[in-house]
Amino acid sequence: MASSLFKTLIRSSNSPSTARYLSSTSAVISNHTAKWMQDISKKSPMELINEVPPIKVEGRIVACEGDTDPALGHPIEFICLDLKEPAVCKYCGLRYVQDHHH
Repeated sequence: MASSLFKTLIRSSNSPSTARYLSSTSAVISNHTAKWMQDISKKSPMELINEVPPIKVEGRIVACEGDTDPALGHPIEFICLDLKEPAVCKYCGLRYVQDHHH
């Protein structure tokens, strides 16, 4: 049963209509990226997030939500801060570092 489902999925993904859809989707993405890269006066999202200094935290583990408003944030990610270099949230790119008080 699973093998017949797999064969059906492979056949449908190889159909010309799927290929047309994927090529038109990649064209839209390419145009959007080109449009974004034209204006060099604006900073990219990664450049903007890298301007935020690492957030100092007293504990060993931080819970990153991306924003104080849950509607604007992301799923909670618990980040371990045992390493010396700042730990980066995989969702929003915020950096955290453990604040040692010794």
